[in-house]
Amino acid sequence: MHYLEAGRGSDVVLLLHGWPHTSHAWRHVIPKFESRHRVLAPDMRGLGDSSRPAAGYDIKSVASDIIELLDQLGIERFSIVGHDWGGPVAFAVCLLARLRVRRFAVIDVVLPGDGRAAGGNQGGLRWHHAFHRTPDLPEALTAGREAAYLNWFYQEYSERAGAVGADDLAEYVRTYSQPGAMRAGFEYYRSVEQSNAFASQMIAKHGKLRIPTLTVSGGAGRGRGPEVAESVSLVAQNVTSHIIADCGHLVPEEAPDELSEVLVPFLGGSQ
Repeated sequence: MHYLEAGRGSDVVLLLHGWPHTSHAWRHVIPKFESRHRVLAPDMRGLGDSSRPAAGYDIKSVASDIIELLDQLGIERFSIVGHDWGGPVAFAVCLLARLRVRRFAVIDVVLPGDGRAAGGNQGGLRWHHAFHRTPDLPEALTAGREAAYLNWFYQEYSERAGAVGADDLAEYVRTYSQPGAMRAGFEYYRSVEQSNAFASQMIAKHGKLRIPTLTVSGGAGRGRGPEVAESVSLVAQNVTSHIIADCGHLVPEEAPDELSEVLVPFLGGSQ
């Protein structure tokens, strides 16, 4: 597993990216934390510069990778932040290691196990959810066209111009054009039923999370707005929420300053 690390100390903050991103998505956020926290930003299973196994892209398996990394580094207690797919994975980490997590933040994504019949694709607005779950076809159609396909998402899902610049696009394309990388990303979507079942079973068995939880969402364009807090409140008891009004879905890249102004005091709280 490849990961970025900055800062020092016993107060650990873990940052989990989404799709189509890597740990590079946190480039503007990490400096906001490194003076007072030890920050870890891994590339999740199959993505970035981490290895790409053939299976295991459900949130329980990916979360187990994260917990194993923390164990290898000798980290017992930590806070965790997840954006996009990183949110459900971070949620699974909380479900598997409740007593180890200090605080939990979810950025512009709904969570599995919330019991909503409509699912998380915003009534078809996020059309790619179904496309990515189609066996083999997305890989065939995007092979050699990774830059065009990924850049559409960076531009369409952000409200603030320049959130993902030319150099950032090149970095994302570098990793997603590697053999098996696009398939790995699609496998997260193909594992959604398994991920939902795991989350639902854990909540039914152990109850809602009691960990202090923060939701942050974009309030414009493809941002999920109040939907994030609505979803998270169905699986967690101690939830506060914040919406960045003129921001889309790519919150860590569009609005790193506003995001950090909310995250830093929240993650610095005691528990």
